[in-house]
Amino acid sequence: MKNLEQLVRPNIWRLKPYSSARDEYKGVEATVFLDANENPYNAPYNRYPDPLQQPLKQTLSRIKEVPASSIFLGNGSDEAIDLVFRVFCEPGQDNVVAISPTYGMYEVCADINNVAYRKVPLDEYFRFRADDLLAACDEHTKVIFLCSPNNPCGNDLSRPEMESLLERFPGIVVIDEAYSDFSEQRPFRLDLSRYPNLIVLNTFSKAWASAAIRLGMAYASPEIIALFNKVKYPYNINQLTQDQAMSQLDHRFEIEKWISTLKEERTQMMRAFAELPLCRYVYPSDANFFLARVDQADRIYHYLVQRGIIVRNRSRVELCQDCLRVTIGTKEENNTLLAALRQYHP
Repeated sequence: MKNLEQLVRPNIWRLKPYSSARDEYKGVEATVFLDANENPYNAPYNRYPDPLQQPLKQTLSRIKEVPASSIFLGNGSDEAIDLVFRVFCEPGQDNVVAISPTYGMYEVCADINNVAYRKVPLDEYFRFRADDLLAACDEHTKVIFLCSPNNPCGNDLSRPEMESLLERFPGIVVIDEAYSDFSEQRPFRLDLSRYPNLIVLNTFSKAWASAAIRLGMAYASPEIIALFNKVKYPYNINQLTQDQAMSQLDHRFEIEKWISTLKEERTQMMRAFAELPLCRYVYPSDANFFLARVDQADRIYHYLVQRGIIVRNRSRVELCQDCLRVTIGTKEENNTLLAALRQYHP
């Protein structure tokens, strides 16, 4: 890995962050707050939230086995993705490399930040080789993006190939583990100490069933987390989100039951889907969804919409022609989908 200062945009390295009122006193148990121009009424929501979400990070640290100093919390993982570009990539000069197909927000954030986005196609089984990604890099490549399990394919990427990238690429490697709770593969967040150039993304939207609260996590070295905290907006996570996240963390054993149930339902659903006459192939999945190649995906998609059943038509995504992506729902929802497809006639 290059020296971190060599990877960070010079203006960001020199940046003096905004100092909020709640950042400026430490080690004192205050009872009177007259520093932030808040309204004294309507407690507790009259006060600005903790800008660094320390209690939430401490709780998350124990559950995820990551030091609190290595945790960044964002408004969804999309905020962390955007910060990667804002911290490391000089607009109009640097580029990033990513597998294709994958989660679309990497490319959207690249376009917003005027950073060239280089796609490296996966093979027909949605696998990648580190050599292919490295061949797409040059001296202006700052970041490589991976997603494992990958979206929209659902499969785990090869851990040896990801490790090879981390060891050989001199820049930042981002591994998005949004769906890792549904996988048997060891999460990379547990190996942060081995890879100083690693950023791991995670979210409350999937296994934790909290998409509505918009809370994402990034795990990285304390030095990279400090850069994210320097650039982020002062109060990026509101108090309602912090409170609801703490409540969900208190119910982590129930979440584990949900995950187990969804994995069992995934197995049954994929088997049943593969037996449908309209299905050509169901791709292996380590996520809470699966990708299936079907006959005339557009027609099937619109047929389902007319019956109030929404799946994702991925036909216009690279390598996914005539593919539908199906999220694993409750048993009742899954059976409703299967029943509708058994009645489908082209």
